[in-house]
Amino acid sequence: MPAWSRRALLSGLAAALALPHDALAQDASEVRQPIVMLYGALDKLMRAGQATPFPERFAILAPVIDKVYDLESVLRVSVGLKWPTIDAPSRKALSDIFRAFTVASFVANFDKFEGEKFEVLADLRTVGADQVVQTRIVSASGEPIRLDYVMQPSESGWRVTDVLLDGTISRVAVQRSDFRSLLAHGDATALIASLKRKVANLSGGTMVS
Repeated sequence: MPAWSRRALLSGLAAALALPHDALAQDASEVRQPIVMLYGALDKLMRAGQATPFPERFAILAPVIDKVYDLESVLRVSVGLKWPTIDAPSRKALSDIFRAFTVASFVANFDKFEGEKFEVLADLRTVGADQVVQTRIVSASGEPIRLDYVMQPSESGWRVTDVLLDGTISRVAVQRSDFRSLLAHGDATALIASLKRKVANLSGGTMVS
């Protein structure tokens, strides 16, 4: 084969091989982007600190949680088999207070900056049809906490459907266990009341519905 033909073939092959790699890198970046957005907001929240009233910090974070999380899916899976038995008005009330509880939990737990660093790792894990974004929150002393985010695609992009502590402990599974007894009577009344109390406690009484 002439040298020029060999060079042309190798060049074409290299270009063909590069395209999937570039596409894969772009896809991975898109999967990680919601977590990058979340961690940017949490860092800002922590630096604002408790000098900023809880409701103000809640208002800052809530739109980010709405973009990053698929809260409807998280709630539905957390409720489990009881979900179809809950009437539409109760579902709406439960969805609203679950959103408030999720946001308030973040605001209460990320309320001061002490030199922490958020690290979103480059490699993704594939679990079935899901992509898992691996992250670490590193304290000022260097001690890391591993948090992985289970991501699923939606019409508005990749969104979180579960969080795994230490890469294995499912937040949704823990919530489902917590919710089970509160749903034992078949409706959502007790669960809604419990989440309202938790929001009030997390916010120091500044957010009570």
